Amino acid sequence: MARDPRVLVVQHQDDCPPALIGRWLLEAGCVVDIRRPYAGGLPLPLDLADHEGLVVLGGSMGAEDDEAHPWLASAKELVRAGAAERKPVLGICLGHQLAAVALGGTVEVNPAGRQFGVLPIGWTGRAGADPLLGSLPARAIHWNNDVVTELPRRAVVLAHAPDGAVQAARFAETVWGVQAHPEVDEAIVKAWAADEREEIGPELVDRALVDMTEAAAELEAAWQPVAAAFAGSMRA
Repeated sequence: MARDPRVLVVQHQDDCPPALIGRWLLEAGCVVDIRRPYAGGLPLPLDLADHEGLVVLGGSMGAEDDEAHPWLASAKELVRAGAAERKPVLGICLGHQLAAVALGGTVEVNPAGRQFGVLPIGWTGRAGADPLLGSLPARAIHWNNDVVTELPRRAVVLAHAPDGAVQAARFAETVWGVQAHPEVDEAIVKAWAADEREEIGPELVDRALVDMTEAAAELEAAWQPVAAAFAGSMRA
């Protein structure tokens, strides 16, 4: 009898937990193994031998900040392992950027400025047939300064943000990244907003919080099928 698929989740800081995606994976029958290397707990494994999939979450650090955050190099190595072993990998925000860099891409500060709030997803013509993102959620929450500016070789862009930046991509056969935050709930967003209220601007933050709250049910319904598809891909 096959075991339930084990998903390794790499968390980079306390205020960027797996939240909704963790719940959705549990509901889909997965075993969710959350590692928090920044907190001195279990280290990241050297490979994915004991896991059927990998989710790399967001964080405030940069994709090249390995010296300050040494586990980032290990996370990128795990992305490469997933690609080589054809195990499903999903990168979210920073995780999306780490996956791109791990496979040969480039990440830089977005020349168009910060991406923030509930933004439409600009799906490309190839996205509808994608096995993970083919449900085509219409919108998602963004909260980022950096973007992928150069794709790894053979990567496929699946969506562009309103400013033209890569919003979602399939970096390798089983490696996906989304620049947005489909995993966050209202409590997480409120905490982020409180931390950056003055930096971003009170009026912009307040407007964005209203938009995010009003869109919460829609976003959860739209992105849950992506998590279900990810869980299903580990059983394929």
